[in-house]
Amino acid sequence: MGGYCKTPEGYTFYDGPVYTVGWEGTDDFYVFELEEMANWFKERRNVHKMTLGSAPTDGGNLFMTPEERDEVLNREPELKKFIRQVLGSYEFINGVKRYCFWLVDASPKDIKRSKILHERVEKVKAFRLASVRGKTQRQANCPHLFAEMRQPATDYMLIPRHSSSKRYYIPMGYMSSDVIVTDAAYSLPKATPYHFGIITSRVHMAWVRRVCGRLRDDYRYNNTVGYNTFCWPKSNPWQVKRIEDTGQKILDVRAKYPECTFADLYDEVSMPPDLRKAHNENDAAVLEAYGLPVDMDEEDIIDHMFKLYYEALAENKEQECRK
Repeated sequence: MGGYCKTPEGYTFYDGPVYTVGWEGTDDFYVFELEEMANWFKERRNVHKMTLGSAPTDGGNLFMTPEERDEVLNREPELKKFIRQVLGSYEFINGVKRYCFWLVDASPKDIKRSKILHERVEKVKAFRLASVRGKTQRQANCPHLFAEMRQPATDYMLIPRHSSSKRYYIPMGYMSSDVIVTDAAYSLPKATPYHFGIITSRVHMAWVRRVCGRLRDDYRYNNTVGYNTFCWPKSNPWQVKRIEDTGQKILDVRAKYPECTFADLYDEVSMPPDLRKAHNENDAAVLEAYGLPVDMDEEDIIDHMFKLYYEALAENKEQECRK
């Protein structure tokens, strides 16, 4: 598959696999060579790998509401060590409490002697065996575990996979490694306030709005397209410190509203003035790191980010030619 694409030098023909990103109201599109560029950006940037959370594929049998968790502990209090809080996009943004059985350290004896665990794991096995997918059927061999395990071993930043497009910013935040993240969100282990400041900035959100997909009209964040291809600024130490400070300020302001969910805090009508101010200050710090004016509009930001992208692509190809 190939086609004409718009580059900083004009229109060129690209003959190969393409991922297209169109401009509204025009026939222009940009070409992403995803596998090549994603892998190169991972190696080039001093940024931690962003990973999709663990996929349960359990038919709901490993999950519990708070009431169900209380009932389980009333019947078998010794199961407390196997119960963890679990988060996807919905739970994280809306402050919904949900729990799961996390049986990584459970022995066959633990499962067999517990009536609750045995019944639930048996139902997971039956659910997976009933699938038409061979992969899911094979995952029935370990029915006590999530089908795909990608839980961070350290504390991490959680990035929702889906978020309302009515929010200007996608809410993101730090979580303990004890909190299980599902495949409805992404994790970024060992992320610093600098990483948080960049990813939650106006610059990154502009990139997400342009290159990531949508679910209905909601943002559908994607680590391959939205994160791995994102060009980070070449920040000097002073700029790194400033973004660390402004990123931390956002976290500190949010902590002043423990009764509010992220849905409350990031609603464009109810967003607290001090939180909006903290985001504005962070946006200004990030834009400065890119050498851009604070009042630059989103279309111009996008133009600049695609220019950086194509410069990086050209640099990478030049390096490949030298080998």
